[in-house]
Amino acid sequence: MRDFHSVLNEHRSIRKYKKTPVKKELIQKILDAGTRASSSGNMQPYSIIVTTDEDLKKELLPLHFNQSMVMDAPVLVTFCADFNRMRKWLKLNQAPENFDNLMSYLIGMIDATLASQNVALAAEAEGLGICFMGTTLASNKEISKVLKLPSHCVPVVGFSLGYPDEMPEKRDRLPLDGIVHYETYKDYSDTRIEEIYHQKETEGMKRYQKDPKLREMMREGGAENLAQVYTKLKYTRESHLNYSKDVFDCLEEAGFLHFQ
Repeated sequence: MRDFHSVLNEHRSIRKYKKTPVKKELIQKILDAGTRASSSGNMQPYSIIVTTDEDLKKELLPLHFNQSMVMDAPVLVTFCADFNRMRKWLKLNQAPENFDNLMSYLIGMIDATLASQNVALAAEAEGLGICFMGTTLASNKEISKVLKLPSHCVPVVGFSLGYPDEMPEKRDRLPLDGIVHYETYKDYSDTRIEEIYHQKETEGMKRYQKDPKLREMMREGGAENLAQVYTKLKYTRESHLNYSKDVFDCLEEAGFLHFQ
């Protein structure tokens, strides 16, 4: 097992996996690490869905935008904000059945995300690879149906899991002094923004220009720099507005939008 800081600093998103199954005992071990994450009021308002069934993965594939790792990885792990379980416990104890509002969802979402990062780190320490999938949030309404989630339980974040069959280059990160603010927030000048994003722009454009598919995608989309890649190709206003509505609808159906 690698030391903690090596695990942190050597993280890579793994999209290609060996066919080697992950033993149930190892899955249990890394999931147990997830439950040690900080939790609001120690309520642990989250559930973890482990998917290995090939037919279920096929159903999830289009919801994860047909990313090949959904089928290639032996395991998919989905973390859900879940107050269904606690509300049942409250009812059994004649306690008010609260936690049916936006604040409750946000608490569950944060706790589920904290647990997911613990599991990811534990998995990488054991020689496994993971790749977080933002599509878990984007498709949470339909994923809820496939995973048969009850009211007050919605998907928040998920990742593929297995033994890596690739070793991609590490991605750049913004410099620490561009992220950390001491005492109060110090807003950025244009010059400082250019300094902070210089390496990301340089390395990001190298990656896009080196890959023929990414290079063609930029040409077709009219993206001339990395900033435009983000907002013209990857995260457009239209797509985020649509996803926002889908998430809102999912929360409404799950019973998390009561305001009185």
